[in-house]
Amino acid sequence: MAAKKDKKTAKKEATQQAQEPVVENNELLVEAQEVLEAEKNKFLRLFAEFENYKKRTAKERIELFKTASQEVMVALLPILDDFERALSELDKEDEKLTGIHLIHSKIFDTLKQQGLTKMEIEPNAVFDAELHEAITQLPASNDHPKGSIIDVVASGYKLGDLIIRYPKVVVAQ
Repeated sequence: MAAKKDKKTAKKEATQQAQEPVVENNELLVEAQEVLEAEKNKFLRLFAEFENYKKRTAKERIELFKTASQEVMVALLPILDDFERALSELDKEDEKLTGIHLIHSKIFDTLKQQGLTKMEIEPNAVFDAELHEAITQLPASNDHPKGSIIDVVASGYKLGDLIIRYPKVVVAQ
């Protein structure tokens, strides 16, 4: 009978010894799955970060191309102003000035193709400090109520949506 007990005990011990590696293997498997899940999450975060980086740099590049000509445009604005002042003072009926009008139109059209737009200001428009630059104030009158624009001294221009020069205006006080 002792032999039977020894056999049963031996079987139990063998079964326990066989189950121990299985339990250890299960623990190792769970640990490996946790590590795999953590690495997978890390990869997904890095991938999402990289995608956001690509989108951001593409957007920045597009914005850079849009405004790359800004310095040149700003440098040409005084020349355009001089043209407009000269043309407003000259006799519009003089046929000799047709060439000068043509040159002015061509310069402005070329700048327009590059994204430059002139800011149009309606007579007696309400002054907005975010859109206009007040260079002086005059007393309000019946024709020009308080806070309205009396005169535009220098035109304002936009390059795309960016204001590159604010219109210089005289405001009724």
